[in-house]
Amino acid sequence: MENQKQQKLDKRYLRMAHIWAENSYCERRKVGAIIVKDKMIISDGYNGTPSGFENVCEDENNTTKPYVLHAEANAITKVAKSNNSSEGATLYVTTSPCMECSKLIIQAGIKRVVFDEKYRIVDGLKILERAGVELINLELKKTNGTK
Repeated sequence: MENQKQQKLDKRYLRMAHIWAENSYCERRKVGAIIVKDKMIISDGYNGTPSGFENVCEDENNTTKPYVLHAEANAITKVAKSNNSSEGATLYVTTSPCMECSKLIIQAGIKRVVFDEKYRIVDGLKILERAGVELINLELKKTNGTK
């Protein structure tokens, strides 16, 4: 029963991460992340450029600019500026984390990562697994052509 309740919560927070991804100005891929601790959202983020930069993520060749921040990095740095701690929290993210974000997740003390789409490069998932972070690939059903 408790597991079923947790899965319902996981799906709900993951849907919220998808909604948050809609805030991204990136064209190629919109990613959203939410950090939850004790059933409370303590941070959120989406992929985009650093504060004060133009909201353009891709160059003229449709290549992502090197300074674009990933959703997880934005959520983790946002919680770092707050009075909250991500120790023991769960990260909900629309796409599985890359290696750089995975290192931040480990250092931030996040214990669970729930994601929807598995990215083609899985080295980030491998390091999270090695660090003992619980990984849950919860693929949401597509409705009306959207997730």
